[in-house]
Amino acid sequence: MPSCAAALMAGVLFASLAEVSGAPAAQAADARALPSVNMEATVKAAQIDPRRPDNTLTPGAKASVLLVEQALRDQRFLEAKWVDGYFGSTTVTAYANYQKSLGLTGLDANGLPGKTSLTKLGAGRFKVTDVISPGARVSTGGFVVNTRTRNMLAEAKRLLGRDFKLDQGSYNPGGDPTSAGTHDGGGVVDISVKGMNAATRTSVVRALRLVGFAAWLRNPQQDDWPWHIHATAISDTDLAGQAQHQIGDYYLGLNGLAGRGPDDGPKVTIRTWEEYQRR
Repeated sequence: MPSCAAALMAGVLFASLAEVSGAPAAQAADARALPSVNMEATVKAAQIDPRRPDNTLTPGAKASVLLVEQALRDQRFLEAKWVDGYFGSTTVTAYANYQKSLGLTGLDANGLPGKTSLTKLGAGRFKVTDVISPGARVSTGGFVVNTRTRNMLAEAKRLLGRDFKLDQGSYNPGGDPTSAGTHDGGGVVDISVKGMNAATRTSVVRALRLVGFAAWLRNPQQDDWPWHIHATAISDTDLAGQAQHQIGDYYLGLNGLAGRGPDDGPKVTIRTWEEYQRR
């Protein structure tokens, strides 16, 4: 039958092209058979696990973290005893050392699995799914942020039905000594509360939390700073170390300050920006 003949011819042509290109169908099948590392889950674990008081695993992350740790072990960045599905500080350090071995520096070697490093680590071992990207650095309100953060801020403003202004942006190393390095990387902003009453301040914090920020209202009694809202974008792979710790603390019900006191913000279901978009 003509349709069968056409299908046979197409199959022969595909096989011939595969052989000519050096990528036989068997190799393509092998690639499809590789296990998957969920980048979202892995990055989440890398933020939360180092802040835990015990070895509780981050829900939904164990299988992916194990694959990453096994690859780090195979490349001699992590001892076998730490291959346990728990992305604690030892695994973060191992991953940072792996990133440095690729020639990456600064925020690209912060111990959080970024797309480039994770893809290279997975070559022949696993494929990467649910990719997170902070995007390019852009200016908003006169401050530097990345496109992911800018989009999150825009959505929070849409939910509120009002604008708000930044006091400090991201990628600002040494810009404010009281920030303890949280603004050195991406994903972190301070928001002015000038002219806001208490109810409005709470509404802004809630909106920021809803779209994927760990956000808190800060006051002068906490440290040498004015009233402001501090917001850190969950799972931004450009986060500085101290900002990573704030995310972990937020998931654990803490306030993101050095003393690790209880969370003092409005309660919402914690979601990343990607989870919010899929809700």
